[in-house]
Amino acid sequence: MVAGARELIERAGPACVAAKLQLACFERLGAPGWRALDEVAAAARDAGLLVIADGKRGDVPITASAYAQSLFTGIETPFGPVAGLGADAATVNPLLGADALEPLVVAAARSGAGVFALVRTSNPGASDLLDLPVGGSPFHELLAGLVADRAERLAGACGLSGMGAVVGATEPRHIARLRELMPASIILLPGVGAQGGSAGRLGPAFAPGQAAAIVTASRLIANADDPGSAAGGLRDEVWAVAQSAAR
Repeated sequence: MVAGARELIERAGPACVAAKLQLACFERLGAPGWRALDEVAAAARDAGLLVIADGKRGDVPITASAYAQSLFTGIETPFGPVAGLGADAATVNPLLGADALEPLVVAAARSGAGVFALVRTSNPGASDLLDLPVGGSPFHELLAGLVADRAERLAGACGLSGMGAVVGATEPRHIARLRELMPASIILLPGVGAQGGSAGRLGPAFAPGQAAAIVTASRLIANADDPGSAAGGLRDEVWAVAQSAAR
């Protein structure tokens, strides 16, 4: 597993900005999986890539604090410090509300990291709940408000914020409105490739600048005969879209 991940990073990494590690794929293997996760994260850092921990963590505040320690800060114990993953960013689930989101935002700020809160996901079933009207607006717009309200706390010198959002590339009709509601947040855009999303329709996400969004296409790249070529082709397409859209 680690050898294959390292090879993929070596081949596709030069065309990428980050490695998005799906935590479930490691955790299902138990303790060996966690060791592999640490090794793959280290390989990504050695290649100059950001590490995005894709675990969609979210729970009541005391448990969210434990997740934050695991992902970002580590923890002091009577037996000495235990390091966390040290992720540069992590996906989080805001559906339990602001108090549950808070420990993850605090830990990210302390670590110089970012969070991507689920706002409008890429799976077909997202419409079951996230598009339902609440007070006259779709529920996903209320989640966007949670993100926007915290953007200043993770703001960077460039004006963009590490208080980001997950917005599926499979439903590009929502992107312009969500960008309007979250003008400073970096948007993580899953769903290009295997899920049917198209990079060419993601322009509004890049309106604040060419670094305002990250397009992920894990299976498109990992399953390609030539992952480097697949990553390079997608990079060029995304770059053209971003250059055209950025103000």
